[in-house]
Amino acid sequence: MPANPQKQALELELYRSIRPGTKYLATRTSRRLPVAPYTSEMSIAENLARIHDQIATACRHANRPVSEVALMAVSKVHPVDVILEAHAAGQRLFGENRVQEFAEKYPSLIDLSDPTRSDPPYAQYHLIGPLQSNKTTRAAELFHAIDTVDSLKIAQRLNAAALALNKKLPILIEVKLSHEESKHGLAPEELPALLTAIAELESLIPSGLMTVPPWSEDAETARPYFQHLRRLRDEQQRLHPTLTQLSIGMSNDFTVAIEEGSTCIRVGTALFGKRTGH
Repeated sequence: MPANPQKQALELELYRSIRPGTKYLATRTSRRLPVAPYTSEMSIAENLARIHDQIATACRHANRPVSEVALMAVSKVHPVDVILEAHAAGQRLFGENRVQEFAEKYPSLIDLSDPTRSDPPYAQYHLIGPLQSNKTTRAAELFHAIDTVDSLKIAQRLNAAALALNKKLPILIEVKLSHEESKHGLAPEELPALLTAIAELESLIPSGLMTVPPWSEDAETARPYFQHLRRLRDEQQRLHPTLTQLSIGMSNDFTVAIEEGSTCIRVGTALFGKRTGH
């Protein structure tokens, strides 16, 4: 169904009317903060500024400093020009879904992350899609971090690749907390054993956990999944001190994720619009 321009303009004006210090009226059943809708009439720079305002508002409500929450621009299926435009607007952290797709983009983006060709802060690229074992070597070459490790086999292959490259590779463990067949990740009960095994892999840095809850228009439905992942992180952090990150929250639910301790939100649609690829 096409967007209603009048409704979209009204929602956007409602969001802009909220200022720091204004109390937000919420019920006990839903404390969701307003999220201004994406509109194609706004530039990437304008969308980026809007999202940063929403992050700041969510952090104030959660009594958290904004510096604790990183914004990852999910650029998968979008062309290089979109990444360059976002970079020009100040965005530095990007998430890609497929190794081959990003390998094709990388020659046009290498300057943005090369200390000899660009000014700091440099662009960083994370793999946020499922990783096949035959793509681990290339993934270790291309990406600054792998956010979807879900097996010891993948971890071992990444470790060998990182060792050959003489680099320390940060990783996140993807945990599957929903029952959807389309979701990836390891079962939560398998997490302790995997982290114990990864601790022996000297070229990997287990930095945290990530999950993707079932999609819903109601962001509150994601809250139990975010809370579950945070409990898992807190339990394992006692044994694995580097496990500090929580990659939770996307375009439709990142304000709830920030309330539940997210250190990195992954935003694509709200920044770039609907993806046309597949």
